[in-house]
Amino acid sequence: MSHIYVISPSSAVRVQAPVKRATKRLQALGHQVELDEAVFARDTRFAGDDATRLAAIQRAAASGADAVMITRGGYGLNRLLPALPYKAIAKSVAKGTAWMGFSDFTALSLGLMAKTGAASWSAPALIEDFGQESEPDEITTACWDDVLSGFGEGTGWRIGKDDPSEFIVQDAPIWGGNLAVLASLVGTPYLPAVSKGILFLEDVGEQPYRVERLLTQLWHSGVLAEQKAIVLGSFSGQSKTVQDKGFDMKAVVAWLRARTKAKVLTGLPYGHVRTKVTLPVGLRVDLAVQGREALMMWSHHH
Repeated sequence: MSHIYVISPSSAVRVQAPVKRATKRLQALGHQVELDEAVFARDTRFAGDDATRLAAIQRAAASGADAVMITRGGYGLNRLLPALPYKAIAKSVAKGTAWMGFSDFTALSLGLMAKTGAASWSAPALIEDFGQESEPDEITTACWDDVLSGFGEGTGWRIGKDDPSEFIVQDAPIWGGNLAVLASLVGTPYLPAVSKGILFLEDVGEQPYRVERLLTQLWHSGVLAEQKAIVLGSFSGQSKTVQDKGFDMKAVVAWLRARTKAKVLTGLPYGHVRTKVTLPVGLRVDLAVQGREALMMWSHHH
């Protein structure tokens, strides 16, 4: 049984029922779920004012829990980055606490990596992945639970038919998360300086041209040139417009490949989608591709 401490570090929880539903589901899996005292706080669009959310993060770091989990993403962590208790969070990681989340959580995850080198996990959020009326996705739950239980060794997926089919990247730092959040950290002390790394990315509600614009920022800043591999997850919530005239994510991927020597892979089950794998941020991994199968392993580093 794992002790899970739940916080709301970003946008406010609008409806309490999904949190309660998710709590019961995780308890049914054998976990002890502790909701922070400010988990339902609200200040305009945020889950409490900045001080309230910072205090919740501090309590999470001191909780001794096996994992810290977020209720939801949205927006709010960027404005907390200068004041986050990085040393306390890193100390909790060293003692065995896994900090888990995705979307807006990317800001905390990358800030922690940049400031301390401590690892975290890009992982399901309480409401989106466990609090819906439908049953949670089995793969999502299994991947998350394996990591939480200490048995997570890696993940595999089927890549796109136009992806490079034979290569190996060994002992490379893995990092990434939500593209828009990551790009917003360029030029700040909260973006890790990763060399020869594996960068994974996802986003939601961004049209292909906006995805390309965000990638262009990473290209101009030199981030893409430092990577050995770029792994693309889901870019969901897009809609076609007359202006696009056939410009789609396939065109964005082709543009990306023309501007980097890194191997670009697609098809990663990750992002604002029902089925998502749990990925480390800040560990060193091996990535092997054979045919249309990709395998990422971190067992000997975890």
